[in-house]
Amino acid sequence: MDIQQIRNVGIIAHGGAGKTTLAEALLYNAKATDRMGKVDDGSSNFDYDPEEIRRKITISTSFHHYAWNKVEVTVADTPGYINFEADTRACLRVLDGAVLLVNAVSGVEVQTEKMWNLARAADVPLVAFISKMDRERADYAKAVEEVSDILKVPAVPVQLPIGKEAQFRGVVDLFRMKALVYKGENGEFALEDIPSDLAADAAKAREKLIESCAESDDALIEKFLEGTELTEEEIRNGFRAGVAGMKFLPVLCGSALRNIAIHPLLDIVNFALPDPSYRKEVSGTHPKTKAQERRAIAENEPFSAQVFKTLADPYAGKLSIFKVFSGTLTPDMSPLNSSRDATERIGQVLRLEGKKQKPVGSASAGEIVAVAKFKETSTGDTLCDPKAPILFDRPEVVDPVISFAVRPKTRNDEDKLGSSLARMIEEDPTLRFRKDAQTNEFILAGMGETHLEVAVEKLKRQYGVEVELRTPKIAYLETIKGKSEAQGKHKKQSGGRGQYGDCWIRIEPMPRGKGFEYVDAIVGGSIPRQYIPAVEKGVVERMAKGVTAGYPVVDVRVTVFDGSFHTVDSSEMAFKIAGSLAFKKAAQNAKPVLLEPIAEMEVVVPEENVGDIIGDLNGRRGRVLGVDAHGKSQIVKCLVPLAEVLRYSSDLRSITSGRGQFGMKVSGYEEVPAAIAEKVIAESKKELGEEEEE
Repeated sequence: MDIQQIRNVGIIAHGGAGKTTLAEALLYNAKATDRMGKVDDGSSNFDYDPEEIRRKITISTSFHHYAWNKVEVTVADTPGYINFEADTRACLRVLDGAVLLVNAVSGVEVQTEKMWNLARAADVPLVAFISKMDRERADYAKAVEEVSDILKVPAVPVQLPIGKEAQFRGVVDLFRMKALVYKGENGEFALEDIPSDLAADAAKAREKLIESCAESDDALIEKFLEGTELTEEEIRNGFRAGVAGMKFLPVLCGSALRNIAIHPLLDIVNFALPDPSYRKEVSGTHPKTKAQERRAIAENEPFSAQVFKTLADPYAGKLSIFKVFSGTLTPDMSPLNSSRDATERIGQVLRLEGKKQKPVGSASAGEIVAVAKFKETSTGDTLCDPKAPILFDRPEVVDPVISFAVRPKTRNDEDKLGSSLARMIEEDPTLRFRKDAQTNEFILAGMGETHLEVAVEKLKRQYGVEVELRTPKIAYLETIKGKSEAQGKHKKQSGGRGQYGDCWIRIEPMPRGKGFEYVDAIVGGSIPRQYIPAVEKGVVERMAKGVTAGYPVVDVRVTVFDGSFHTVDSSEMAFKIAGSLAFKKAAQNAKPVLLEPIAEMEVVVPEENVGDIIGDLNGRRGRVLGVDAHGKSQIVKCLVPLAEVLRYSSDLRSITSGRGQFGMKVSGYEEVPAAIAEKVIAESKKELGEEEEE
């Protein structure tokens, strides 16, 4: 396929802006489907996962394909909710253009801005589409103004709406200076003269469009400033250059649900968004020599591709979705996986059509396709011609923001848990799974509560593993605030060889985060050299068990300075026990305290919610470090005890009506206030007592 006739286009937006409905409208108007699938009745070609149908949101990017005026377009319907944003980020790496959807009623929202920034960072040219123009309180002018002000980009309308809200019935095309008036919901329209009440606005908007096109090219702006009229071809060339260089953001509008003004969007995707060759080349390294390699994005180059997404298809098995950067892939090839130094076999090359796949004879540079049942390959891996190996950088890994303990319901569930989650993590690298050595819990981490709930549902539905999500135990630590000395003496005489170990130790606090230091201050041989490491072993073992609540002790210096021994009965074991006894006694007399993990948080909320959020964080023992303005939103930066924000995502959602978002990471440990420490210690002793009874 000629690379210039290929487009890979994502639809990106804040959750609920109507991405899936617009994607369905594109397919329907391009005759790729014979009816418009709908999110509300579960008939969408894109949101086909049972959880997507139940929740009526996009959870994972899905792909479909249509042909419009001899251009083959792969369209990606991406998630807009923050919990699933990492999937959108991964897909933007391989897309060549995107449609940024803005809700005509709510305007530029938190995630609209985030998606814009992600696309800019990935160097993906965009056009904007103001959706839901038929809704009550839809305001095109206000939405365009917000695009300019908040996204900090010149927003250039290429259309004006005809009619408002329920009376919205078409658009004025500022290129053709004609009105497209729609009749019914089959996408049929009539090309008419511009309504007289819009003529002046249209002339003014066209002047701005021509000026923006001229500014994208030095020769054109010179001609424009001299007052020479630009030809239609010059205007269009300037427009394409402006979009590709992201010098301005063209704005269209319509209603996907009522199928109004979708044809102009199909046209502009073909005309304004670039084909895959606009990036010219891709960079990588030679897997063996590590020398830099460059590969032109062209069909006549050696084959190279990168897997950017993995799906577990119930019928096809594991599906590896990748973009071909160079060369051609055919079913008889055995490409090298240069990430793992393994050869893969190609069965069929598949084009993605929602939940279905269609076999194709081959895939050439620029195309996004899939192959089923690769043995070694996973997300991020590079596939290439073994004779011309290249290795592409793996995508950046996004750290999870929330963790829950998962408790398997049965022993059988526990046995299958690890292997089932390993397969799910291959599909969704933002999930993490581990066993906490300190609390002994299975911990599942992800991008938010909804993300983990969806994962648990999938675990049950797809793998037959049932688990409960619980608030995880907090990994507290213990330390000391004072100095103390104590003797540890272990003496046992009960027939045969006895046991004797005796040591004196001094303990003192170290600065926070400095860990553990062991000092040997024995002089005169009061403890023989060979037993001094045994005292340290005993101390370290006791530190792991804690002295007040069973949590590990940190940030202490322990000095062994005296002791005694028995020439026959002393042993390493005896001195290890003596070290443990001495540490326990000394620590209990050195003002032991409990430490808790502190989360460093950034909470992004609408301006009107800032007061409520700060009040809520203060109530959680948080310390607000500052508030920064960010478009229509405010970023509240704070430090909060982790114990207070384990279920924060649902609380934030209720305070901000779903418009807030946050990120956090553990930044250190601080002392727990005495009243709270008493409760934690009492609960811990109760748990330890129950474990001992068991």
